[in-house]
Amino acid sequence: MQHPKTIHWGIIGLGKIAHKFAQDLSHVPNCKLYAVASRDQLKANRFSKSYGAQIAYSNYEALVEDQNVDAVYIATPHAFHNEHSILCLNHKKAVLCEKPFAMSLSEVDEMIATAKANNVLLMEALWTYYLPHYQFALNHLQQATYGQIKKIEADFGFQPEIDMTSRVFKKSLGGGSLLDIGIYPLFAALSTLGEPVQIESKATFFENGVDSSTLMLLSYANGVEAHLKSTLVEQTPSEAIFYCDNGIIKINSRFHEPSSVTVISEGNEDTYEFDYTTNGYNYEADHFNELIRQNKKESDIMTFDFSKKLITMLDTVRQQIGLTY
Repeated sequence: MQHPKTIHWGIIGLGKIAHKFAQDLSHVPNCKLYAVASRDQLKANRFSKSYGAQIAYSNYEALVEDQNVDAVYIATPHAFHNEHSILCLNHKKAVLCEKPFAMSLSEVDEMIATAKANNVLLMEALWTYYLPHYQFALNHLQQATYGQIKKIEADFGFQPEIDMTSRVFKKSLGGGSLLDIGIYPLFAALSTLGEPVQIESKATFFENGVDSSTLMLLSYANGVEAHLKSTLVEQTPSEAIFYCDNGIIKINSRFHEPSSVTVISEGNEDTYEFDYTTNGYNYEADHFNELIRQNKKESDIMTFDFSKKLITMLDTVRQQIGLTY
């Protein structure tokens, strides 16, 4: 029996999320963290040492020129996703790019076109899609186990220390609640109900012009509504609740990361646990590795079409609330 190809990973951008991804990559079979890159050599050295990468580069160009790198995880701020994805794709590297895929549909279109022109795999890293608890809920909703969805409520809110120089708040880096965390409630609606016929949005803002909170109402042709919220000024339940004909499926806090699912039906309430032992990034990495081994150029789960619909919804909300970058 042929041994699966070992995938050699590179990471560009070595912030908080890159640490979590690197930790989880060690739990994925037949792959290894081979190279990391930061504009700061000392930061790259420290990161490399922490996670056993063979090489630490002080610039992104050197990493993508390394012939031993098979796949690159892009964990730089939102505003650079397009630029860094295209850099990797033009060097024939498979790209797993953190969400949001880019800053606008036009940027996403450019990334997809570049991937196709180079015949290279590209995928948006929206890790929630691959988490077992989310797949469990999604399966029951798609199979209509408890009837059709009547309403969705999904929120994501936390209260970080206000620091306008940090990535979360900085306008030049795509800061604000919508792109950073509002994408998750929108994802919950899109992955279960598809595209809405109408979106209505309103927001509050920090002094620098990025949104502090955004409320979104999605309306569907069958009368179903999705009530969504993202905020950086209060701690919210951060749950996704699906009200169906014959029951409620609730993805417990925080729904976008490893969690549990509670099903309420016919007077019974059952909570399902999923025995997570990692941060949860290993599931999308494992999927991506298999795509490479199968010589696929697009995910059958996180498709280009899905990513384009998601960024289009984000663009629509941004336009409605007057958020410009």
